[in-house]
Amino acid sequence: MPKINGNEIRPGYILEHNDGLWVAVKADHVKPGKGGAFAQVELKNLRNGSKLNERFRSADKVERVRLEQKDQQFLYETDGMLVFMDNETFEQIELPADILGDRRPFLQDGMVIQIEYYESEALSASLPQKVTCTVAETEPVVKGQTAANSFKPAVLDNGVRVMIPPFVGEGEAIVVNTETMEYAERA
Repeated sequence: MPKINGNEIRPGYILEHNDGLWVAVKADHVKPGKGGAFAQVELKNLRNGSKLNERFRSADKVERVRLEQKDQQFLYETDGMLVFMDNETFEQIELPADILGDRRPFLQDGMVIQIEYYESEALSASLPQKVTCTVAETEPVVKGQTAANSFKPAVLDNGVRVMIPPFVGEGEAIVVNTETMEYAERA
């Protein structure tokens, strides 16, 4: 694994530090009036989610870890575990349902998601950026309510609540951004 200087750490980098795998959430480069420059880095543990604030001087060496990314297809859920299949080797793996966090409702049968591995351990999973859902219930359109940027609440077929434009009705398919959990466009 490549070693990098402490001042080269950027948000999103994955580091091996204190016998754990950490992702850099924030990195502020500080040059005090007295003394050497350093990077104030907020780290989040990839295995247990704990956070840590650490100072790295430019002379400090840190190991940067590269994760292997694989596309895997979602098959089914059983006893709180999600079962995925590797599209190349057809191997099946089970991951806990909470690996997706609050984006879990957007996971659909047959969906291909990206899972990041360190050696043979699955650390994180990410959904496609945009997912098509159906509006299950929403309020009817009120005549004359044509103000710009007016949105109304809606419940999708997966139970997630989003704000949609007034022209979208029940039963219509819409595209939702899974990162912001907001309406993106009509499908």
